[in-house]
Amino acid sequence: MQSIKKIGLVVSSLLMSLILTTACAQTDHEAAIKKLLEPKLGNEVVVDAVKKTSYAGLYEVQVGGDIFYTDEKAQFLFVGNVMDLKTHKNVTRARLESLNNVKIADLPLELAMKQVKGDGTRVIAVFEDPNCGYCKRLRKEMQKIDNITVYTFMYDILSEDSAIKSNNIWCSANPAQAWNDWMLNGNAAPDAPASCTTSPHEKILALGAKLHITGTPAIFFADGTRAPGFIDANALEKKLADVK
Repeated sequence: MQSIKKIGLVVSSLLMSLILTTACAQTDHEAAIKKLLEPKLGNEVVVDAVKKTSYAGLYEVQVGGDIFYTDEKAQFLFVGNVMDLKTHKNVTRARLESLNNVKIADLPLELAMKQVKGDGTRVIAVFEDPNCGYCKRLRKEMQKIDNITVYTFMYDILSEDSAIKSNNIWCSANPAQAWNDWMLNGNAAPDAPASCTTSPHEKILALGAKLHITGTPAIFFADGTRAPGFIDANALEKKLADVK
């Protein structure tokens, strides 16, 4: 009986050693591919990670908020979406959504303006630019949604005066109301006093870059998923209902 136990321990030890060796070999191979690939993509391109996929012998290449694919020798670069023809699932899109998931609770909410409507049980965070036409359309659609808490990050990327408008709004007596007045009715906030130096402009720009937000609006939901771009009230309501 003791001999059987000893054999079992030896087998378990060998299996664990094999698993660790295989994992290390894969990691080394992925690192080697990254080293080969980066110079070929140009000096300004940084490969964040390389990961072996389970399909077609491809390796996933993460660059910023994008995904590309390469072969095991880094000789070819595949740009586009991988589709699973059996399930009709866009594998690339699903992977991007997984990589870019950000829980609202993990965002620096002190940089945002908070608005609560109804019981506020459903929560979203929105990145908007004061000069963004689609953001203004989204803001109007959001007026149709009840029982919601909205955190608005003023993401000033579209125009030189975006930061000025946002600063005026941030420094007003009621920033959230001033934002709605501008986005919904076109009523500009008064000029900010020189003494108001608390604008989160630079911090939000850095946050947006970190989250790979390249356009506005960008909507984040409580489950970490996001909607990059305008959606109407019906689509927003459906998404909120689907969030667990």
